[in-house]
Amino acid sequence: MKIKRVILYIIFLVFVASILYIVPAFFYDVKKLVKENPIPTSFMKYRMKQWDDQGLNKKIRHSWVPLAQISRSMRLAVIVSEDARFWQHDGFDFEAIQNAFEENFKSGRFKYGASTISQQVAKNIYLSPSKNPLRKIKEAIITYRMEQVLSKKRILEIYLNIAEMGDGIFGVQEAAMYYFGKSASSLNVTEAAQIAAILPNPIKYNPKSNQKFVTNRTKIIANRIVKIESYKK
Repeated sequence: MKIKRVILYIIFLVFVASILYIVPAFFYDVKKLVKENPIPTSFMKYRMKQWDDQGLNKKIRHSWVPLAQISRSMRLAVIVSEDARFWQHDGFDFEAIQNAFEENFKSGRFKYGASTISQQVAKNIYLSPSKNPLRKIKEAIITYRMEQVLSKKRILEIYLNIAEMGDGIFGVQEAAMYYFGKSASSLNVTEAAQIAAILPNPIKYNPKSNQKFVTNRTKIIANRIVKIESYKK
């Protein structure tokens, strides 16, 4: 009986700790994101702490630009590569989640994700890159709340300005300047596709490299952009 009581007590403590961890997600002031730019984000702080712990003298490279000053090709590139149903869903792509679950089940490991752009914004601004299931619950709560108060254009603008696009490089304006020596407004289809191609792992990959993953993914993204643009004509 004593062992049973100890087990029940531990379960209760774990339950309480889980609730306390999740509750703050209901109170983040997401409404201020309508007008305020969330810099630095939680993920930027996470990177800076990593560098500090490693004794590295590195700084975040970042410049904020309005959505109107980001080329249409770049906007399309992140949507076709990261979240094809961005304009249709309410923060969660359940079809993508189901497909990712099936692929992960087949492979026997967590290989495919299904985070929407909205979910990535929620994670980057408020949380950490941890794969903790409770963190995913917090992310879902914040994502739902953001979708209620922010326009899709604002969510996309925030994403393009806070996404990690290289070692210490955050946001498309800084990435455009660093990799191509031009502003985000001037990025063409190929350049936009190259930047979008590295988003799954911007530390490992470089847009201008000959890495097989980057070149293959660039072609796929660029072809999708061209196809979308051809439909308009």
